[in-house]
Amino acid sequence: MDFIIRKGEPKDMQAVLNLITELAVFEKLPNEVEVTIDDLLKDGFSNTPKFKTFVAQESDGNIIGMALFYERYSTWKGKTIHLEDLMVTETKRGIGAGKELYKSVLNFAYKNKYKRVAWEVLDWNTNAIKFYESTGAKILNGWLVAQMNEKNLKNFISQ
Repeated sequence: MDFIIRKGEPKDMQAVLNLITELAVFEKLPNEVEVTIDDLLKDGFSNTPKFKTFVAQESDGNIIGMALFYERYSTWKGKTIHLEDLMVTETKRGIGAGKELYKSVLNFAYKNKYKRVAWEVLDWNTNAIKFYESTGAKILNGWLVAQMNEKNLKNFISQ
């Protein structure tokens, strides 16, 4: 293993943003990323951080992957974690970095007594689905993701 997994630091946020952008391209939504480095720094490293990260770092210091997650609350289970993004740059896939990032998030959840870790996976991303299922994760049928973007929030509130 030519990489380590460690907690993300402010100095990593450019690399994290690069990975977020690469993921958006992979998911066929290249123009959807609005978050900035300043947002990541403010929201991830304030007195009340809104998210945590783990990064996969090669021995030369290059960040090749990241996992970004945050706490949620389930009315059925209690405190849970939402894994927002798990990403390894395309040229480094297959070396185990994604699995180690995933394990780091699950280990964090287990050690901190979270009741569940949840995330979304695109239905056409069969490699990810197979990987998650091989680890014991259940892909839930019948649950659809609902979202309200900023424009629609404004339109709804203005009614």
